[in-house]
Amino acid sequence: MIEIKPDPRPLWHRLLWFVALWLGGVGTVTLISWGLRLWIAPK
Repeated sequence: MIEIKPDPRPLWHRLLWFVALWLGGVGTVTLISWGLRLWIAPK
């Protein structure tokens, strides 16, 4: 039986996903830290 492997996605597509996931992670950590700072900071 012949195994057909899908063509790998182009480099720009993989890099775009990497950047999108990285920015999503950084944004999430930023929002959580901002929320904790507002919660903990003395008023």
